[in-house]
Amino acid sequence: MQPRKRLLTTVTGAAIGLLWCASALLAETGETSAQTARLISVDGAITEILYALGGEAQLVGVDTTSLYPDATEDIAKVGYKRALSAEGILSLNPDRLLMTDDAGPPEVLEQIARAGVDTHPIPDTPSVAGLHETIAAVAEVLDRTEAGAALSAQLDDELAQLEAATERSSKRPRLLFLLHIGSGNDMAAGRDTAADTVIRLAGGENVLHDAFSGYKPLSAEAALAAAPEVILVTQRNLEQLGGLDAVLERGALQATPAGQARRVLAMDGPLLLAFGPRLAVAAAQLASELGIIDEETDERSGLTAGQP
Repeated sequence: MQPRKRLLTTVTGAAIGLLWCASALLAETGETSAQTARLISVDGAITEILYALGGEAQLVGVDTTSLYPDATEDIAKVGYKRALSAEGILSLNPDRLLMTDDAGPPEVLEQIARAGVDTHPIPDTPSVAGLHETIAAVAEVLDRTEAGAALSAQLDDELAQLEAATERSSKRPRLLFLLHIGSGNDMAAGRDTAADTVIRLAGGENVLHDAFSGYKPLSAEAALAAAPEVILVTQRNLEQLGGLDAVLERGALQATPAGQARRVLAMDGPLLLAFGPRLAVAAAQLASELGIIDEETDERSGLTAGQP
């Protein structure tokens, strides 16, 4: 072989080798970055999903709505999801900020993005289909798509068990969910809310499902017209307001069927409203409290409040 041909063969072989090494390195780097990226979650459901998928070691910060599991207490807090601070977030040196559409303020998110942090939006529609999308999106960020598919399959199985249990009951209680925010008006849940979906999965009826979408202030007239049989609140709100009597004194609730029967149910807020992997657990607990399913059925299905 002539020297020039030998040189060309050698250079070509070396180039191919370098390209192969570079491709392998890029593939390895991509996988490693997904599974070692420093993450901040500013949504309770996203945080729960991260834990359920085994990505908790990557969490360096969470917002104040991230209350479950208890291990989140040991993670740095970056404030409320709608009132974030760029300084607090950037001080944790994150690679990605996982957030929902209601995170903000927008100018803070822009500042964080300009600093080189990937501000990664995660869908959060409060429906079963929407939760599957949320799980898939978080799983993709973690490069744990198989784990995400398994978690979604587990959710479907739990919901199927719950549906079978609730269908055996003829009880369909009418519920009104109230959310007390600071010193403002009480907000009632219409359709397209986590509370509405949990109520319906539990076998109940949200009295304001057809009235409006989202949360709206509740007037005395609307409360009377809705005629709820049960008033549902979070445990924290019940304590903030001063107990059952204080809840019934608000608006015209005392005159409703629920008020006359003094039927107020309080549930753990993060369980009821986070709308994460424990969705079936939340609905099963509510169904049990309403007497739609019995405790034995709840235990037999494995849907206990302590399940991650």
